[in-house]
Amino acid sequence: MTDPAKGLGRSRLRRDRLTLSLYAPFITWGWFLYGFSPAVPLIAEEQGISRGQAGLHGTAMAVGTIGAGFISSTIAVRYGRKVQSVLGAGILVAGLAMLAVGTTLVMTLPAVVVIALGGNLALSAAQPALAVHHGPAGPAAVTEANAVGATFGLLAPVALGFSVDQGWGWRPAVVATMLFAALAALLVAPLRTAGGLGRGTATPRPAAGQPANARFSVLFWLFWAAMLCGIAVEFSTAFWAPDLLVQRTGAPTSLASASVSALVIGMSVSRFIVGPLSTRKAPEKLLLAAFAVAAVGWAVFWLATTPALAIVGLVVAGLGYGAHYPLSIALALRASGGRPDQAQARCSMGGGAAVGVAPFALGALADVTSPHQAFVLVPVFLAVGATVVALALREVHRPRIPTD
Repeated sequence: MTDPAKGLGRSRLRRDRLTLSLYAPFITWGWFLYGFSPAVPLIAEEQGISRGQAGLHGTAMAVGTIGAGFISSTIAVRYGRKVQSVLGAGILVAGLAMLAVGTTLVMTLPAVVVIALGGNLALSAAQPALAVHHGPAGPAAVTEANAVGATFGLLAPVALGFSVDQGWGWRPAVVATMLFAALAALLVAPLRTAGGLGRGTATPRPAAGQPANARFSVLFWLFWAAMLCGIAVEFSTAFWAPDLLVQRTGAPTSLASASVSALVIGMSVSRFIVGPLSTRKAPEKLLLAAFAVAAVGWAVFWLATTPALAIVGLVVAGLGYGAHYPLSIALALRASGGRPDQAQARCSMGGGAAVGVAPFALGALADVTSPHQAFVLVPVFLAVGATVVALALREVHRPRIPTD
């Protein structure tokens, strides 16, 4: 059997019906993520709560993500990824209905937990399904799916602004996620329950000449760690870049809030480029290069004293950030020993923890120092991520000695 870590980046991506249908959960989640985040201050104003209390919605999102990690592999193995995807969409719709009628923190926090649970169940079905369906081209498929989701997500803040300008408030734009979730379920439900959408396996698949091992390989955990670092820098930057922009450049709050779109634009462009490129170049090397590009973008942003230069820095940073999550998780799934659903579950749990901890750590550091000094935490995450990818690259090329 071929070593699953070998032969990456040498296959053509086929965008068949299953592939395009599985892009729908990414579009759904992208719309919610980038529409709900800028709506949080509006929710704080509506409910008369502090920004710190409103920030608990991010913690609620992390809780739902971790919850999905605990149950996703069990559902995939027992009932199949198609059932998991449709179930996730249904739970997401239920959570959005709860959010729509919520007028207090006690109502909206549980709603966000349910939304994150449903959304991540759907993604936790789609990503392994794409990886299994496309084989060596799995990293390209997962990266492109995330690119499509981020691109549609760019439209959500525009819809939010229009809704607010019309006097409708934040709800129509955010709750519109229901339509995308329903469409995702309708697209996936008729597909054949086979191949990528079939049941997962809990049985380890040994590498050539090696016994089966119930534990995940060192290679898996290295890519898992890289994924955590990528999520940490993305959410830390998205949460706190506006504050730093105001402090360092004197930009108005409206421009600072909109500056996050510059980061997302860079991420979207990166994913559309890196996806096809990963079918011709080793994804591990592309991931390592992405951490370097991100460091350059961070430096430009951190040193900038004018809004224009800071926004350029965010775009460049986004070009690096965009490749971190999809490539690292695709490579982790590939190194899972034939258990992509269990690998995805561990990635969801780790990713949820990163979302909950990293922005909070940066914010807490900013409270005792300053946003500018606290932002040095971002290159620390980048350095750790680059280091573990370099170790993974060495592990990939390490000679394997067959055992009797």
